[in-house]
Order: sequence, then C-alpha cells, then structure tokens
Amino acid sequence: MNKVILMGRLTREPDIRYSQGDTAMAIARYTLAVNRGYRKNNEEQQADFVSCVAFQRNAEFAEKYLHQGTKLLVTGRIQTGSYTNRDGQKVYTTEVVINKQEFAESRGTSVRAVSQEKENSGFMDIPEGIEEEGLPFA
Repeated sequence: MNKVILMGRLTREPDIRYSQGDTAMAIARYTLAVNRGYRKNNEEQQADFVSCVAFQRNAEFAEKYLHQGTKLLVTGRIQTGSYTNRDGQKVYTTEVVINKQEFAESRGTSVRAVSQEKENSGFMDIPEGIEEEGLPFA
C-alpha cells in the first residue's frame, strides 16, 4: 500500500500550469513545510519540505483557494521518477501525488497563526473573501 497523509503549510504560492493538447489539464505543484514530531535539546522546530503535485480538480482547487501559508491536510501517494538534466546527469525525484486536500484550520485561526509566524517565516496573511462553508473539497 502506498498512502501518505501530511499536514503542513504551503511555503509559497502554488505553481499552476496547463497541459498541451485538445483537453488541457490543470497541474499544480507546491511544497508543504511539515513539522517533525520532535525537537532536539530545545532547538527550533525541525521541518521537512515535501514536494506535492495535484491534477485536474485538485489543481483547480489549489489555483483558486491555496496561498502561501495555508495550512493543509493532504492525502496521496509517493511517486518517484528520474530524468536526465541538460548537463547529462541523472536526477531522481520524489513527490506526493495528491488525492485529497483540505484546509487544516479555520480561516480565523489561519489568519492569526500566519500573522504570528509571518515575521519569522515569511508567510503572508490569508486573503479576505475565502468562504469557509461551501468550498469544493476534491
């Protein structure tokens, strides 16, 4: 079984692109900063930065509602791959292919938490106008 469940904050705005062809498909890429469950000797919280990719409806949702600093709960699967770069070197990739993504905190909580972390982490405030109820969760 290949299943991943992560909770973290977007490190930057999602990168949205559309595939070429007769039926263009939305593709969203973003990175989640996921806190580790422990701290060493009262040091700062450690985090892993996990690359994620979402397709179609999940990508469209990311384009419309996700912003830097948004706290998400995602489920998906790990996908590995490789390619040869321009210098002829083989590059290995690992990313989480998103099956489901949802907000991990209410908008009010999110604004307060992000505002408190903003100076240290570079996160921005959640924009006004995003309604909590009725959002299409894919």
